[in-house]
Amino acid sequence: MLGVMFGCQKTPEKIHSAPPATRLYAIGDIHGRADLLAALHGLILDDTAGAEALRKVVVYLGDYIDRGSSSREVIDMLLDAPLEGFESVHLLGNHEETMLKFLKDPSIGSRWFLNGGNATVMSYGVGGPEGDTPDERWRNLGKALVAAVPARHIAFLKSLKPDRIEGDYLFVHAGIRPGLPLDKQKPEDQLWIRDEFLKSKTDHGKCVVHGHTITTEIESRPNRIGIDTGAYYSGKLSCLVMEGDERRVIETKG
Repeated sequence: MLGVMFGCQKTPEKIHSAPPATRLYAIGDIHGRADLLAALHGLILDDTAGAEALRKVVVYLGDYIDRGSSSREVIDMLLDAPLEGFESVHLLGNHEETMLKFLKDPSIGSRWFLNGGNATVMSYGVGGPEGDTPDERWRNLGKALVAAVPARHIAFLKSLKPDRIEGDYLFVHAGIRPGLPLDKQKPEDQLWIRDEFLKSKTDHGKCVVHGHTITTEIESRPNRIGIDTGAYYSGKLSCLVMEGDERRVIETKG
């Protein structure tokens, strides 16, 4: 579904713009919905018809895994079926960070599972933890998952970037610490921050495009745009399109 034009302009005298001759596509949290990612990729390719001369960049805002049933398939799709003619930028989400931590320290398994990690484990064909004690069960599950996850998936997870700047836009998974220079931001905030960032009216110097916090519709504010529309349960995976000083939305139907 194609959305209407909208803006997050801060004031009439300050307009956010994409780099010249560039069309940016930012995709919100996918969370194991390979079906929605495939559908959205198709919509994006349709949207680029006649735009061959433009530089095209697609930025994935992280949280590819957990909650939905097809985490492994999402990573396979990102690796094996990138959008042709696009620069692909894959950012790190807090769920990818947690999976990497679990692979090193399975004792955090209960926390990961509370946030949907069990769906990721199942997507790799690994069953429930077995053992006589909780610690033993998590250790055994960790070993089984390490054996099941392809090396290229591990390499992909370790390659994910914390942020990306394009023109007047900063792309990041969760947000940034208001008042802190962009080059001094901490990974913990970029992956996990909520209220301090969401409620801030601070001019960050860039318009921050982020996911992490679910809203029913794309949330446009003077200093940020939130594009996580809860795809794993809503069926609506949203993409913000930026070209020049215009913005519009492409999304799967919820």
